[in-house]
Amino acid sequence: MTTLGLEAVRPAWDRGAVMIHTPEGGVGEIPAVGAASIQVLAGKKIGLLDNRKPNADIVLEHVAERLATRTGTEVVRRDNKNAAIPCEDQVLESIAKEVEIVLTGTAD
Repeated sequence: MTTLGLEAVRPAWDRGAVMIHTPEGGVGEIPAVGAASIQVLAGKKIGLLDNRKPNADIVLEHVAERLATRTGTEVVRRDNKNAAIPCEDQVLESIAKEVEIVLTGTAD
């Protein structure tokens, strides 16, 4: 009777070999592409998209309140139902039609 050694039944990556990867190397430039800046906020509508994470609403409200006070903007608020799932398309489409700028963020 012949028995197979462990090498025959284990995959190659699980035969006790340890692979060490070095973190050394070059760092590439990541192209930064963002939305075009709005030069003047006065008269614009700012949308707050709250993802329902703890304290996100506090941060967003504070930033929006300061912007509204300084620039006279109007603030529109929308909430995502749950931070663990993507925002529904209807909410995104609705806020995109109503405002020129959307602020969203996360906090804990």
